[in-house]
Amino acid sequence: MVNQILKVPDGPPSDVERIKKESNYLRGSLAQSMLEPISAGISDDDNRLMKFHGSYLQDDRDLRNERQKQKLEPAYQFMVRIRRPGGVATPKQWLVLDELAQKYGNGTLKLSTRQAFQMHGILKWNMKKTIQEIDSVLMDTIAACGDVNRNVMCDPNPYQSEIHAEVYEWAKQLSDKLLPRTRAYHEIWLDEEKVAATPDLDEIEPMYGPLYLPRKFKIGIAVPPSNDIDVFSQDIGLIAIVENEKLVGFNIAIGGGMGMSHGDTKTYPQLAKLIGFCKPEQIYDVAEKVITIQRDYGNRSERKNARFKYTVDRLGLETVKNELENRLGWSLDKVRPYKFDSNGDRYGWTKGIQEKWNFTLFVEGGRIGDFEDYKLMTGLREIAKVHTGDFRLTANQNLVIANVSNKKEINELIEQYGLTDGKYLSALRRSSLACVALPTCGLAMAEAERYLPTLLDKIEVIVDENGLRNEEITIRMTGCPNGCARHALGEIGFIGKAPGKYNMYLGAAFDGSRLSKIYRENIGEEEILNELRVLLSHYAKERNEGEHFGDFVIRAGIVKATTDGTNFHM
Repeated sequence: MVNQILKVPDGPPSDVERIKKESNYLRGSLAQSMLEPISAGISDDDNRLMKFHGSYLQDDRDLRNERQKQKLEPAYQFMVRIRRPGGVATPKQWLVLDELAQKYGNGTLKLSTRQAFQMHGILKWNMKKTIQEIDSVLMDTIAACGDVNRNVMCDPNPYQSEIHAEVYEWAKQLSDKLLPRTRAYHEIWLDEEKVAATPDLDEIEPMYGPLYLPRKFKIGIAVPPSNDIDVFSQDIGLIAIVENEKLVGFNIAIGGGMGMSHGDTKTYPQLAKLIGFCKPEQIYDVAEKVITIQRDYGNRSERKNARFKYTVDRLGLETVKNELENRLGWSLDKVRPYKFDSNGDRYGWTKGIQEKWNFTLFVEGGRIGDFEDYKLMTGLREIAKVHTGDFRLTANQNLVIANVSNKKEINELIEQYGLTDGKYLSALRRSSLACVALPTCGLAMAEAERYLPTLLDKIEVIVDENGLRNEEITIRMTGCPNGCARHALGEIGFIGKAPGKYNMYLGAAFDGSRLSKIYRENIGEEEILNELRVLLSHYAKERNEGEHFGDFVIRAGIVKATTDGTNFHM
């Protein structure tokens, strides 16, 4: 009998629920659609299913109006996202992705804010070949998108201790265990022969069920004192607890998420809240049971309110915690002490464990490519040919050439191609994040990745005038309110409202424990610079010793503190 406190929201299922129900465990008519020769696109139903396979159908919005005038269909292309738990890839894998980007994509790789690779510009006719070549080096795109658990994040920095290597293994195991069980991906893309159904082989999803989750689900593991993955932005945030140089377990936080919708106060970003502690070997059981609560009680009627954060807020944190412990059959321990004091990357060379070295590159906007005066992609290709360690993607869209044993050889290539650790750049720029936005994201209302560097050029003038060049201030920009660059956790945040117009937010905590608050609405570049000229001048003159910008604007009364998403709009 269902606990009466735990109720599912009223209302008919959304159309996406119908699509999943009719899909035969994510198959739909995808196999047929990808062979259809008339259009470079696919149906909306199949595109919804495509996300579970790690891809979105997009079109080049720079060409949209011109193609419309010529009565041509949009310039359809696919974005493919490669799932890499903890953002780790081998040199061989790197070289294959580089080759695929040149052969089938737009010649670049995007490092996502969830430590995954993205390739853009892949035509329908090349999708199967692309995924098969990804598979040939033991990578996949399964569940990189869709209403399932996505790429599991963790602190990528291998310099600090053996603990980081151990946490990575837990992240990888968690990611693999929470994958969908359907063989649809293997049949459609890898030509696996479908096994005839028998009573013993009937396909089921023991955790997800035939309808999967109401919306996407995200998990991240932070290793204090670094909160580089923004652990409180996750549906499940795990905080590694180390005692006597040993990983003893994880604090568990639930119900975070960054997305919202303009003008809809029922939607908001939210911080995950701590509910307890568990041993390392218990995290899979905890994650699975939390996912099944969201499966059973999430909102399947209104997708804008379908994320787990809304389920937690609607049912109540204690109710969800009690239900979790009922499903586990055991109780969580009390939260253990921890402290975060940083959220950025350590640039340049750092010595790691086992006499290995690590070099962290600054990658503006997370875009790996060859540019007019900066051959970043070529340089990394040459490094991958001789590198014996691995590559690690950070949650800040940067890249670690990790576990280097041939430092001299790698450093010569770094210098030959002018690859930068960004140390000469302002701390503000090094602390910046931007989503892809235009021209490929269909949700984007304004520029982000292509515009933020230009805006930063102008903000840096103000920063330098006020002696703040080396002051770390997190600044984030998204082209829409979906939150891919975790804008609500930026001390300065911009959300695209219209071409050239942004809502400006201030006041998030540097350690990721407080959300931002809207400061100005629908403003353009001139107004942004005028506001920052005043704010940064006040900060430089009136801040307390060691006070972060986000804390200053709260103390100065410029915006109110937002400690919970339910008061984000107040």
